[in-house]
Amino acid sequence: MTDPRSTAVQFAHENRSRFLAEMKDFCTIPSISTDPEHKPDMHRAAQWVADQLGALGMGNIQIFQTAGHPVVYADCLTAGAGKPTVLIYGHYDVQPADPLELWESAPFEPTERGEHLFGRGVTDMKGQVIATLKAIEAIVRTSQLPVNVKFMIEGEEEIGSPNLDAFMASHRELLACDLALNPDSGILSADQPTVTYALRGLAYFELRVFGPDHDLHSGVFGGVVHNPAQALCELIAGMHDDQGRITLPGFYDKVLPLSKDERTELARLPLDDAYYLKETGAPATWGEAGYTLIERNGARPTLEVNGMLSGFTGEGQKTVLPAWAMAKISCRLVPDQNGEDVYQQMLRYLETHAPNTIRWTLKKMTANPPAMSDRNSKGVQALGRAMDTVWGKPTIFKREGGSVPVVAQFKKYLNAESVNTGFSMPGDNMHSPNEKLHLPTLWRGIDAFIHFFFNLAD
Repeated sequence: MTDPRSTAVQFAHENRSRFLAEMKDFCTIPSISTDPEHKPDMHRAAQWVADQLGALGMGNIQIFQTAGHPVVYADCLTAGAGKPTVLIYGHYDVQPADPLELWESAPFEPTERGEHLFGRGVTDMKGQVIATLKAIEAIVRTSQLPVNVKFMIEGEEEIGSPNLDAFMASHRELLACDLALNPDSGILSADQPTVTYALRGLAYFELRVFGPDHDLHSGVFGGVVHNPAQALCELIAGMHDDQGRITLPGFYDKVLPLSKDERTELARLPLDDAYYLKETGAPATWGEAGYTLIERNGARPTLEVNGMLSGFTGEGQKTVLPAWAMAKISCRLVPDQNGEDVYQQMLRYLETHAPNTIRWTLKKMTANPPAMSDRNSKGVQALGRAMDTVWGKPTIFKREGGSVPVVAQFKKYLNAESVNTGFSMPGDNMHSPNEKLHLPTLWRGIDAFIHFFFNLAD
């Protein structure tokens, strides 16, 4: 008897050139969610996804309009009630391509160079969407799906998914599932299969410091009033101690400690000083004392300055004492922290440490919770075994330093845990010019998803 997973994998191998052509077609659509001028392209991308799902024989295909960009839904529930239902997530929107002059080829004309495909969205995350679609295609063209599947492909991830909460809250029954597959993550390298079991959350703030009611001549008034730019720098500098620990009061009170087992598993990751120095170009690593680099990067909370603005920043010189200064500050959160607590901790820090020579305001902008999946769950283990099979080596389980808010939403609205994966790599220039995707890894990814669905059914 023919093995259905083997025939599906063979089909995927035989159709790689067509899969690549279709991915290039998808990536020519400039579906830039943050730019109102590209709203027609957003609808075109949503329709492209819907058409692909229709060609695969999916049912109940719907393009839901939201207050922003559409959500595409489809399902195939033919495996029956005795088999698990997997909700497959993805997003079809992309980041702006600026600065255009740094691209070596046009961002929306996907171009092959060597083993990579270059273009905006190829790795974040149209290539990952293609991987799920083509894995499903390989199965349905050669046998039948061993599990039930649902698709939810949104168009606002790159702008924080502002309408996804409302959509999921009002469509709980439609989206009901046993687990969610979220391929909006990545692997460490082309030869290292990786499953992400935890994601950090995000709390984002804008801090403004005010001094005089207008810009002043720094020669006439310097030394008389407290410079807001200096005061802001002093406040920010005090948010870490000399051990790299964050000094907001109570910041670590709810941090879930790392278990001995987790520290052992994370120690397997090949991420040492040399790796981080190569990826960043920094002269040295830095961080919280008492933790390894990989623990700091995914399992410990952080506080970072994302941008600062004050005074004169143009060409030449202008001797001004600025009236105000501003900083964008983000905190990456780990279980069991939450954004509201961190906001209150930041307020208490400022109330204690801000001098009476200035005024200040703190604006809360984003508060996404962290998320953690059980490494021993059926979904995570099914994917781990699938990657073991395709890569021929043990899969590594890691915590991710970034945030994917939809993972927490799956838990909140559907009570479903997520299997987080993907086939982008740290050097793929996500959100930057010359974004790229390693094609041999994409092909392996499609094979791994085929095995994943059959592993779940088994």
